[in-house]
Amino acid sequence: MNIIKRSGEEVPFEAGKITAAIRKANATVDDADKLTEARIARIAEQIENFCAMHDRALSVEEIQDLVETKIQEAGAHQVAKSYIKYRFKRELARRANTTDQQILSLIDCHNEEAKQENSNKNPTINSVQRDYMAGEVSKDVTRRLLLPPDIVKAHEEGIIHFHDMDYYAQRMHNCDLVNLEDMLQNGTVISGTMIERPHSFSTACNIATQIIAQVASNQYGGQSISLTHLAPFVKLSREKIRRDIEAEFAAAGVEVPAEKVSEIVEKRVREEIARGVQTIQYQVVTLMTTNGQAPFVTVYMYLNEARDEQEKKDLAVIIEETLKQRYLGVKNETGVYITPAFPKLIYVLEEDNISEGTPYWHLTELAAKCTAKRLVPDYISEKMMKELKGDVYTCMGCRSFLTPDRFTDAGIGNISKAKNYVPGRHRYYGRFNQGVVTVNLVDIGLSAHGDMDAFWKIFDERMELCHRALQCRHDRLMGTLSDAAPILWQYGALARLEKGEKIDKLLFDGYSTISLGYAGLWECVLSLNGKKLTEPEGQELGLEIMRKLNEYTAKWKKAENIDYSIYGTPLESTTYRFAQCLQRRFGIVKGITDRNYITNSYHVHVTEPIDAFAKLALEAKFQALSPGGAISYVEVPDMQNNIPAVLSVMKFIYGNIMYAELNTKSDYCQACGFDGEIEIVKDANGKLIWKCPKCGCTDQSKMNVARRTCGYIGSQYWNQGRTQEIKERVLHL
Repeated sequence: MNIIKRSGEEVPFEAGKITAAIRKANATVDDADKLTEARIARIAEQIENFCAMHDRALSVEEIQDLVETKIQEAGAHQVAKSYIKYRFKRELARRANTTDQQILSLIDCHNEEAKQENSNKNPTINSVQRDYMAGEVSKDVTRRLLLPPDIVKAHEEGIIHFHDMDYYAQRMHNCDLVNLEDMLQNGTVISGTMIERPHSFSTACNIATQIIAQVASNQYGGQSISLTHLAPFVKLSREKIRRDIEAEFAAAGVEVPAEKVSEIVEKRVREEIARGVQTIQYQVVTLMTTNGQAPFVTVYMYLNEARDEQEKKDLAVIIEETLKQRYLGVKNETGVYITPAFPKLIYVLEEDNISEGTPYWHLTELAAKCTAKRLVPDYISEKMMKELKGDVYTCMGCRSFLTPDRFTDAGIGNISKAKNYVPGRHRYYGRFNQGVVTVNLVDIGLSAHGDMDAFWKIFDERMELCHRALQCRHDRLMGTLSDAAPILWQYGALARLEKGEKIDKLLFDGYSTISLGYAGLWECVLSLNGKKLTEPEGQELGLEIMRKLNEYTAKWKKAENIDYSIYGTPLESTTYRFAQCLQRRFGIVKGITDRNYITNSYHVHVTEPIDAFAKLALEAKFQALSPGGAISYVEVPDMQNNIPAVLSVMKFIYGNIMYAELNTKSDYCQACGFDGEIEIVKDANGKLIWKCPKCGCTDQSKMNVARRTCGYIGSQYWNQGRTQEIKERVLHL
C-alpha cells in the first residue's frame, strides 16, 4: 500500500508517521485534553484500513485530512486544533518556494503523476523533463499571480479543470487547422529561411513535416492537416517525370508508344507518392518537438475536398498509400512492426465510397482493414456532418471542432491576410481554438443531493465560474504579438500578420473558438435520479443538461462576439484527478465515486453492456449538442478476420453519427515476442500494472502497448484511473 507525497513521488504507507504526527500535536495540549496511546494507535489503524479500501494510492493531503477528522471524532478538539495549526505553518513554509520538490522529483523520475500525465510522453527523456520543469514554473506562476483565487481554488478542488496551466503563463493557444495549402502554394518561412513553393510531391511532403514540427512547438494542442493540400503537387511531379522520361527515350533514340510512356509515368508517380507518404509517417513518428513528444497531428482524408476530377483521383492514390503504410505500421527497436500513435488518421465516409460499386469503395475496404489492425482511421460522416454543421471539415485534434464559419457570410473579410483567401468561400484552415475550461458535472450532481432545484442553482453558479475562467483564457491571448510565434501568425499556418501586429482580431467574429468542456454526464445523471443515460428518464435529463450548457455558450457568444462552444472533454490524467477530488468531497458513492475515473463527456459508461449500433445511435443525440467537440467509439475484439463486420459499423456511422471510431488492441511484448493483448493486473501493493500473459513480463520498457484513450492513441501508459478504465471496458461487438 502506497501514498503519494506532495512532490508526486509514490512511497510505501507508514502508519508510524501518523502516530508520530498525532503524538507531536498531543504533546502541546494540557493533560486533560490529551489522547491516550491506545486511542492514537486506534486512529492510525482506522486510517490504514481506510487507505486499504481504496483502489489507488492516497495523497498526503487526503491522509492528513483524515487524521484531522478522526481526531475530531475522538473528541480531542484541542489536539485537532494543534495539528491543524502545525499543518498551516508547514503549508506557509512550502509556499515560500512551491516548485522545488516537484522539479527535483521530475528530474529523478520519482513523480508518479508526471510519469503518467501524458500517455505519449516519456518522462525519462531530457526534453520531456525540460518541458515538465517549465510547466511546473508556469503552473506556479499561474496559481499565484495570473488567475483569480476562486478559480484556482475551484480547479484544485476538482470543481472545474483549468486546462494546460503548464502553458498558460505563455501566450499560447490550444489547437488548430493548419492552412497547409497557403504555406505550400505561396511559400513560408521556417527558422528564418524562406521556403518557396515546392516543385514535386515528395518535396511538398518533406516541407509539410517541417511545418508540422514548427507548429507543434508553438502551441500545446493538436493540429490537423489535409492530404488534399498535397494533391496538386502530384500533377507537378507527373509533368516533371513525363519530361524526364521523354528526354531519356529521345537521348537513347528510342520511340515508345504514348500509352507505354504514360504507363511508365504513372508507375513512377506512384513510387514518388509512396516515398512522400513514408516521409510524413516516419518523420512525424520520429520528430521530437520542444514539448518533448511527437507532434499531435491529424491527417484528414476527404475526397470531395478536391477541386477537380484529376485532383480527386490523385488524392485517392495518396489516401490509398497512406492507409497501406499505416496498415504496415512502423518498426520498434527490435525490428518488429507495431502500431504508431501518430499521425492520427481521419477518413470521411461519403457517397463515392460508402457502398459496394461506388468509385472509391476500395479505399473504404482498405480503411476497414487498417482500423482492424492499427486502430485508425477514425470516421467522419459527410452526410451527418452536413446535417449538423452545414459544412464538412476535420477536427483540430482528437475531437475539438471549430464552429461553422460565420465571418465569411457576415462580410468580415480576410482578417488573417491569408494568400489563398477566396471571397465568399467558407474558411476553416487557419482557424484555431483559444483554450478549454471543463466543468465537473458529477460534483454538481452530488452537491445537489437529488434536489433538482438545488442542482440548477449550483449549475448556474458553476457556469458563471467557468465563464470567468474562459474569459481569463481569452484575455491572456489578447495583446499577443505575431512575433510570439512567427510560423503561426506571420508565415501562414494561421495568418500572415505583420511583424509587431496583435492577433486580437482573430479572437472574435467566429474566426477562433473557445471551449466550455464537460465531464461525467453519466455519473451526474445517475446521482440525480438514479437512472442511466441508456434509460429514457436518464437520457432525457442528460439531454436537458446538454441543452442548458448550449444556452449558456449561446448567451456568452451573443454578448461578446466570441465563439464559445460546448466541448466533450477528452479526460486523460484529469479523469483520475476528478475522481480523487470527488472521493475526497463526497466519500465512496456506489456507481458514482467508487472507481478511480469518471466518464468522458457524454459517453455511455465503459462497463455498461450495450451493442455497438445502439451505443452509436444513442450517443449521436448527444453529439448534436456538443458542437465544439465530440467523438464516440465502440470497443471491439480483434476484427482482422471479420472485416465485413467492421464495414457494417462504418456504414452505420455514415447514416447515423457524425464522428466515431473503433477501439481494438495492438500490443507486442519484446521479451517473448507475444503479439496479443497485454493484460492489466494488480501487483502486491494493489497497483494496476501491465503484464504479458505469455512470459509474465511487467517491464513497461519491454512492451509496446497501444490503446485509444481520448481520441488519440496512447503508447506510454496511463495513470491508475485511466488504467482502471481501460481494464473495465466491455466489448460492444
